[in-house]
Amino acid sequence: QVQLVESGGGLVQPGGSLRLSCAASGSIFSINAMGWYRQAPGKQRELVAAISNGGSTNYADSVKGRFTISTDNAKNTVFLQMNSLKPEDTAVYYCTAGPGLGVARYWGQGTQVTVSS
Repeated sequence: QVQLVESGGGLVQPGGSLRLSCAASGSIFSINAMGWYRQAPGKQRELVAAISNGGSTNYADSVKGRFTISTDNAKNTVFLQMNSLKPEDTAVYYCTAGPGLGVARYWGQGTQVTVSS
């Protein structure tokens, strides 16, 4: 089993920035990729960004150029730097981990991001 603990959500004004963090523990040897999904009220959960152990990344079109995913492999942590935030980025953001890019086998508890003036 893998445990994922997110932090860094909150309230930010449009145009602002936030940085999400997610620390993995447990059977981390089984992880080949980590990522972030989000779910807004009344909408389906969607992939935001993912990164493999080899450094390959995948981003949703809606966040390209604004969000950056990165990892600190020594600390088994994945980050999501979110810049130029928009109200439509408001959602609960979930950290994920799994055997491949975009394959979410393990999920964190979620952290709320609210973009509002």
